Order: sequence, then C-alpha cells, then structure tokens
Amino acid sequence: MKYSAWMPAALAALLLLLGSVFVVSEGQTAIVLNLGKVVRTDLKPGLHFKLPLVESARIFDRRLQILAAEPERYLTSEKKDVSVDFFAIGRISNVRDFYRATNGDEKVAADRLAPIIKDALRNEINAHTLQQVVSGDRSKVLATQLAAINKGAATLGVQISDIRIKRIDLPTGGEVIEQVYRRMRAQRQQVASQLRAEGQETKQKIESEADRQSQVLLAEAERDAQKLRGEGDAEAARIYAQAAQRDPGFYAFQRSLEAYRQAFAGGDSVIVLERNDPFLQYLRSDR
Repeated sequence: MKYSAWMPAALAALLLLLGSVFVVSEGQTAIVLNLGKVVRTDLKPGLHFKLPLVESARIFDRRLQILAAEPERYLTSEKKDVSVDFFAIGRISNVRDFYRATNGDEKVAADRLAPIIKDALRNEINAHTLQQVVSGDRSKVLATQLAAINKGAATLGVQISDIRIKRIDLPTGGEVIEQVYRRMRAQRQQVASQLRAEGQETKQKIESEADRQSQVLLAEAERDAQKLRGEGDAEAARIYAQAAQRDPGFYAFQRSLEAYRQAFAGGDSVIVLERNDPFLQYLRSDR
C-alpha cells in the first residue's frame, strides 16, 4: 500500500523535472517565453531550467546559413538586361529581435531578407556597365552595399556576412545576347582571317624556298652531268686515239663499218657515189 501511494507522486515529480529542463547544443541559442512573453534570451549551450507549464523554450541555430534566391533580372548602366543568380550567407545575431520580427520562422526571415538584398544588388548593377558586371570581380559587386543590407537585416535580428553571385546570364533571345554573338563571330572571323593570312604567307615562303632549292639542285645536276659527259667524251677520245695508234688499218676499217651501218640502217637507203669513191673502198672485191 505504501509503494502504490508514492508512485503517482514520484511520476508527477519526474514529469515536472523533465518539463523544467532543456538542453541547448553547441552552435545553438535559445529564448525562454513566459506565457508568450520573452523573459530570457541568448542562452548559451548547456543545460537550462524553466518553470514547467508556465514557461517554454525556443531553440534556434546560430551557425551560418545560406539564403538562396531565384535569379533576378536587372538593368546595367547602359540599360542592358542581365539575369543574376546569387546567394547570401548570414546568421542570427539577435535572437530576441529575430523572434519578434519573424515569430521564429526562418522562411519568413528569408522572404523578408530577399527584397533587401535584391534592392541593394539592383542599385549596384545599375551603376555598372555590362562589361564591368560580367568580367569584373564578382565578390566586390556588393561589397559597397553590404552595410546597407545589414542595416535592413538588423531589424530582423540577422547579420549578412557575405553575398556571392553564382552566375550572370544574358536573357535568351534578347538583343544583348545577339550583340554578344555578333561580336564573338566577328572576333572569330578576325582570328580566322589572320590565321589564313599567316598560313598563306608561310605557304608562299615554303614554295619559294622549295623552288629555289629545286633550281639549285637542277643546276648542280646539269653541271655535274655536263662534267661527266665531258669526262666521258674525253675518255672515249683517248681510248679511240690509243686504239688508232696501235692498228691504224683496223681502226679505219671499224670506223668504215660503223659508217656503213649507219648509212644503210633503214634498209631502203640509196647512195649515189662515184665508182672510185673512198667511202666504198672496203666494199670492192679487189681488197
């Protein structure tokens, strides 16, 4: 009977203890509400107590968060249309102001921060040309606007530490992108024309050098051929001279046979000579 008497009391005490204790993890902060009124804020990580049934605790993440937004279209200083995709990095700086402004809803905070950041981004892009926006240092585009952004974000209990532009696009089918394509085509055509001109110049140099070398080789070959022919003719003349000196009669006979062969090579040649012509001396029967 005694055991069953104190069990409900112990259970009620345990429930009250559990209802009065809460834990704030590392990287988090918390506020304590008493009947909906904020009584304690910026609680550090650790074990904390609250009045059960009367007080409640709300825990928030104080680590850096990424706020993504849909790409937005802006006009540059020369009234050219661009589409900018960006994201912001921030965290809760004042949990009391954050709870009062958004009722602790992060989505509400993101929806209210987006117009502040977009307005600052619009002001900065409107002050720059398209070339400065596209080819410049994107990390510096919003550097001058960060103070103004944080002034508006402070009303939400949020601090923006950085804003990064992911990409900048030209709207498809717009006049700007057509101008970019025309400029790119003109640049490519200019480069192609320059390469063709350089190639043609190189071709002409190679052909000229090849022609020159060909003429030199032909001239040297002709020179060597004439030299060899001259040397051959000289050697043949020397051999003929030696042969003639050894047996003049036989040499004369051989030369006459060669003359006969050439004279009657056609088979139908007719030569009219006197009977005693020396050309016929080896054809007479009396020799």
